Amino acid sequence: MVKPTITTNILSLNMEGADKIWSLKSHLEISLQHITGVRVDSEIVKKWYHGLKSPGTSIPHVITAGTFYQDRKRVFWDIHHPEQAVIISLKDEIYNELVVEVKNPEIFVSQLQKVINKN
Repeated sequence: MVKPTITTNILSLNMEGADKIWSLKSHLEISLQHITGVRVDSEIVKKWYHGLKSPGTSIPHVITAGTFYQDRKRVFWDIHHPEQAVIISLKDEIYNELVVEVKNPEIFVSQLQKVINKN
């Protein structure tokens, strides 16, 4: 799971527990100006193929974590529970998308949308 923090200009995502090992990352910081969209989407996570991992962990229907390449996109994943999946679309970042699990996805999406709409 990812613990998000939204500040004035930055979205910080901190990987918790063993997710640091599975995803080979402990922290991501994204400029709010680079976020082009955010949505709750459990269906994308349920698909068995998430792309070529490099580096990362993929055990279908158990965990997807790390960097994956699919459809000419570089995507960061950190998911165990599809019902808590949030997709964050980006521009001008090393990742094109972030697919992460957060504790309260609907609340997080609502808060992040309010902040990015102000920018």
